[in-house]
Amino acid sequence: MRFISFGSGSSGNCYFIGDENYGILIDAGLSSRKTKKYLKEVGYDLSQIYGIFITHDHFDHIKSVGTLGEVHNIPVYSTEDILKGINKCYKITEKLYQSKRPIKIGEETVIKDFKITPFEVEHDSSQCVGYFIEFKGEKITIATDLGGINDIAKQYICAADHVVIEANYDEQMLINGRYHYSLKQRILGGCGHLANHVTMKFLAENFQLHWKNIFFCHLSQNNNTPNTVMCAAHKALQGKNINVAPLPKEKILEVKL
Repeated sequence: MRFISFGSGSSGNCYFIGDENYGILIDAGLSSRKTKKYLKEVGYDLSQIYGIFITHDHFDHIKSVGTLGEVHNIPVYSTEDILKGINKCYKITEKLYQSKRPIKIGEETVIKDFKITPFEVEHDSSQCVGYFIEFKGEKITIATDLGGINDIAKQYICAADHVVIEANYDEQMLINGRYHYSLKQRILGGCGHLANHVTMKFLAENFQLHWKNIFFCHLSQNNNTPNTVMCAAHKALQGKNINVAPLPKEKILEVKL
């Protein structure tokens, strides 16, 4: 299985999961041009993308979903509420019609060798989901854009072999930063984003011996840095025999799992 991050954060979110022949995308927050370019760089074209699974209807996750779905005929999967939210977004000029594939929280969707189960997380959007994905014997959980980790999210994170989890902001950087008070409160709230220390505390308290990789994603450009995240990880996990590796400098992160 290959996991590739083409973008993660407020500038656009898009992940690829699959093998050398085909795969799916989680979110479509980059332009269609960039998405095609990045796919080509790692050996794919859009005909090899069998579905796009959307986590929620914020623009940094859905920027090109209309074009990819309606123009390029890639099925778009998400809950009814999220699909409705996408079509209500005034920034999306290409609305979803024939490409929509409604799915339900807790119910498995099968696409070739994929088994994909959405689970609800708390975020200030129409609705927001994470995804538990089984593919050729590997299990990966996507849990980004959430203000806290509920019991269901905990269950799917702990069941995975590979965890993609949010580490959005350093609390002191956010509090002392230039954001307006109302935006700071939104981010800090239970439907906002996960702080570094909250993510690391959860991982330390719920460490699973079968975890193979933990990827920290959706870092704030203004209130976090990769080094800050990794320092927080080392501090929280050093006593758990978890190998905390340095982050690669490449824009595209590709891992063969």
